Amino acid sequence: MRSKPLYVISIVSEMFDLHPQTLRQYERLGFINPQRSQGNTRLYSDEDLETLKFILTLTKDMGVNLAGVEVIMNMKNQIEELKAQNDTMRRFIMENADSINAKREGLVPVKENRIIKVRIEKE
Repeated sequence: MRSKPLYVISIVSEMFDLHPQTLRQYERLGFINPQRSQGNTRLYSDEDLETLKFILTLTKDMGVNLAGVEVIMNMKNQIEELKAQNDTMRRFIMENADSINAKREGLVPVKENRIIKVRIEKE
């Protein structure tokens, strides 16, 4: 969930010593997505500012071009999604470990060399 928007473009531009057009370009490229007020004013949240800090670290400190930033941000998002899926799967396994073990013990292997044995224990 996004945090409450706090900053308008002029403030963010001063905070990071960037031209407002640079912020607009980052938005066009999909790097940041500030919320809009009813009057269509861009409103940047703390989450947007963290993303902007990450972008500036890549571009200014590490010399990454905007195409590289896009690739890195896409990979970062994929990693976060995979972590969330992994956490969900881990929770499911831990919550159902007894049931899974009971069902597994009742199975009769067709060929011993094709069965992978796994032991699931609760923490």
